Amino acid sequence: MLTFFRNFFKTKIGLGITLAFLVLIGFAFASSDVAGTATFGGVAGGDRVAVVGDERIGTAELSEAAGRAVDQIRQRDPTVTMQAFIAQDGLDEVVDQLIDRAAIAKYAKMMGLRAGDNLVNSEIMSIPAFRGADGNFSQDAYEGVLAQQRLTDAEVREDLATGLLAQQLLTPIERGTIMPEALIRRYASLLRERRTGSLVLVPSAVFAPEGDPTDAQLKAFYDKNRERYIRPERRVLRYATFGADSVDDRIEPTPAEISARYERDAAVYGAKETRSIAQFIVPTEQAAIAIRDRVNAGTSFEAAAREAGFAIARSEAVSRSDLASSTSAAVAQAVFSAPRGQVANPARAPLGWYVVRVTDIQTTAARSLAQATPDIREQLRTEKRAAAISDLSAEIDDRLGQGESLSQVAQGLGLELRSSPPLTADGQVYGAESQQPLSPVLRPAIDTAFQMEEEQPQLAEVVRGQAYLIFEVTDITPSAAAPLSEIKEQVTISWRLSEGMAKAREAADRILERLRTGKADTLQAAISAEAERLPAAEQVNLGREQIMAQQGRVPPALALMFSMAEGTSKKLEAGNDLGWFVVDLKDISTDPIADDDPILAATRAQLQGAMSDEHTRQLVRAIRDELGVERNDTAIEAVRRQLSGES
Repeated sequence: MLTFFRNFFKTKIGLGITLAFLVLIGFAFASSDVAGTATFGGVAGGDRVAVVGDERIGTAELSEAAGRAVDQIRQRDPTVTMQAFIAQDGLDEVVDQLIDRAAIAKYAKMMGLRAGDNLVNSEIMSIPAFRGADGNFSQDAYEGVLAQQRLTDAEVREDLATGLLAQQLLTPIERGTIMPEALIRRYASLLRERRTGSLVLVPSAVFAPEGDPTDAQLKAFYDKNRERYIRPERRVLRYATFGADSVDDRIEPTPAEISARYERDAAVYGAKETRSIAQFIVPTEQAAIAIRDRVNAGTSFEAAAREAGFAIARSEAVSRSDLASSTSAAVAQAVFSAPRGQVANPARAPLGWYVVRVTDIQTTAARSLAQATPDIREQLRTEKRAAAISDLSAEIDDRLGQGESLSQVAQGLGLELRSSPPLTADGQVYGAESQQPLSPVLRPAIDTAFQMEEEQPQLAEVVRGQAYLIFEVTDITPSAAAPLSEIKEQVTISWRLSEGMAKAREAADRILERLRTGKADTLQAAISAEAERLPAAEQVNLGREQIMAQQGRVPPALALMFSMAEGTSKKLEAGNDLGWFVVDLKDISTDPIADDDPILAATRAQLQGAMSDEHTRQLVRAIRDELGVERNDTAIEAVRRQLSGES
């Protein structure tokens, strides 16, 4: 659960950027809510959990950061709880990150680094959560996100400034790390390593007894290995579906409804004007006027922006209302008053003075009622269909709540009842020769169906606002071991293989002994000395790159070969009582690496990343030592207890 959390903080991105965003931005804008533990009045041990230099880290700050950390992890594992997070030392991780964050910011300021208002403004504008429908910064979106996360503008700006300071301090470490070429070549050569040898599976079936076990032997084996024969819980669903086809006879719009909709949305069907613009923001009105005058005098808009040190943002077909919502009414008024190709009069918005050039003007003619009728008719059909389906689902829900059975509801509405085959909780049809997936119409019901009791009809949404499912559980077969009488043949085979495993291991040991003592110079010769007829040895000649390309799906015997010392032999259990592998590694070789081999560049990047991470951690530790850090373990323990729900 915490692997993602810990590993992310160990990277240069996690340490250099997430440190600064831990308290507010990093978790606040990545998650949908905050654990409701923002206030900690009366926590024992004082209101601080640590002091970095002369900066205090409060108990409320730790509580909020822990809540957001849990929310972040829940995006990958929704089952995570605060108690589990704390039990795996998550709170200690958060405390360390808060201390590192405060130390980095304070030290950066001591070194003369700064993050001014203009730089913070540019960071705010680059955050996707603050953009409107047109892709540009929206003041309404910005204020909405802050209100949702219960943050103030000052808090966000302070935390962004801290993040910018961290980037300025830590980025040179990342850029300045250089690995010795000899070390790079050594690690790269490991990736080009090639191993040759042989392996064989000594199958337990060769040594399995031919006769049948006695009833007592079979019963004892079955009882000992009962968990092998557990059958999953199965449930049968009876269901009916309804959707658009159930309400299509009541959704045709009337001429009066079409006319009323046309009048209501007159602005939609009237003449419209949109504008394509290029823009950037400057801090003062004087600067904006000067740039406008230069452009209108003949300087290109791009050159004026570049010389002033600003990047141009472009937007296509922006309406006046959209522009006003993303900037200000004054900016929209100025832009829609300017002719095509000209720079509008500078106007102010919360982030500064806008310099905007109108690159194109698009106009749309008004549409008559006759012209708009096809679109309005389809729009009304969609709305009425959704409303009718919603009303029908509400009616069915009410009828089920009043005690009507599924059969009664289906009969009353003329719906066809069907029954599913036995289903397992993972959405498979039980007993199918090959895995047969669950019908898509039943997918939304499977989780609920495996939590409910029989004869409790339920309503589920198949396609949002369009299709629904009514269902009930008609048969439940609990999970249990299959009766021995039904699987006697299967258990007998397993017993034989289990009995053969011991003798297969003895044979594998004899083969290894011949190789180790020199009685056999090859694995095949050691196999041939066995009295039983065994499979021939398989020759292996593989490079490590081939093994790595399998991305974790490496057969266990090959994985063992690539972890052995040269000239050694080992055995490995095959699993499921199938037998024992014997692996004989003869040689490990490495081909020379050319100076222009791409593997050198890839290895260099990987090692430099690891080294820069280590340098970053060492710098942070040195900064903490330089500033001095005091932890208040009493207060931290109090926060831990309160977050865990302890008194």
